[in-house]
Amino acid sequence: MQRLPEPELMNDPEQVLAYSNADFEETHQTVIEYFAQIFPDDPPLQNVLDLGCGSGDVTVRFAHRFPNCNIDAVDGAEEMLKQAEILIKDEFLTERIMLHHQQLPNCTFEYESYDAIISNSLLHHLHEPQHLWSIIKQFAITETAIYVCDLYRPDTTQAASDLVDQYANKEPEVLRKDFYNSLLAAFTPDEVRTQIVNAELDSLNIDVVSDRHMLIYGYL
Repeated sequence: MQRLPEPELMNDPEQVLAYSNADFEETHQTVIEYFAQIFPDDPPLQNVLDLGCGSGDVTVRFAHRFPNCNIDAVDGAEEMLKQAEILIKDEFLTERIMLHHQQLPNCTFEYESYDAIISNSLLHHLHEPQHLWSIIKQFAITETAIYVCDLYRPDTTQAASDLVDQYANKEPEVLRKDFYNSLLAAFTPDEVRTQIVNAELDSLNIDVVSDRHMLIYGYL
């Protein structure tokens, strides 16, 4: 099945609210625990860059899991960042999480490099996937833990529909449609392998970890 790109930014208020209110407890907590298993927190992480933070759920979970770190969290969608700001305030993390309204690849931050660079569910939104890998190369050094989690594209539209029915059966229609479109817009592991080779990041690993998710991780 050929890839069908979707809009890069989730900025529609109804769509953003549905996404923010969705139950990602198991999925997002698993993302954090995979990171903790792959990268031992020794020495403790201090500065973390979160690319495509969205409504902030993964960002907040990461901050709680690694209480010694500060996070620069970036997203191009203002509506998403509004939800993230609310969540961060509710979780009393405003001193540790700094939100940035920026869009890849034109990003600037206070730090020249980070202890960890994470990204969850951003890659499939990008019309030019190399923007993600170029930013990672720009802000990573040899000791930087690189960790990208994303969907991968199923073989058929029917398989995509089946995944929506299985995992978003009780969600609003706007979220079901968004999940379906995201599956069709996602890359395959082979496509991502080509991307990271072209970016000279071929030291990174790619693991399929579920029937819809893959991890790209490692060091430079």
